[in-house]
Amino acid sequence: QVQLVESGGGLVQAGESLRLSCAASGSTFIINAIGWYRWYRQAPGEQRELVAGVSRGANTNYADSVKGRFTISRVNANNTVYLLMNSLKPEDTAVYYCSAEALRRQYWGQGTQVTVSS
Repeated sequence: QVQLVESGGGLVQAGESLRLSCAASGSTFIINAIGWYRWYRQAPGEQRELVAGVSRGANTNYADSVKGRFTISRVNANNTVYLLMNSLKPEDTAVYYCSAEALRRQYWGQGTQVTVSS
């Protein structure tokens, strides 16, 4: 099994930045097989949406709503993925979840709250 633990959420004002972290622990075999890490978010009353993803080879993709503001990165040696969020907007307010894809399974963290005030 793999456990994902997110951190770094909080309350900020519009225009400020936050960096989320997600650390993977557990089975070394499974962690070494992680292909994509992804960040999702879910706002109250809304469906969970994909924010950004990074492959093992550092290819990235982003939702249109965050392109140019958010940067996803990973450090394989530390089993950690990051989401740097700049120029935050109130509409970025949500619970952010980390996800890892390995061996045809998807693992999820417990989520971290990000609140952006106007």
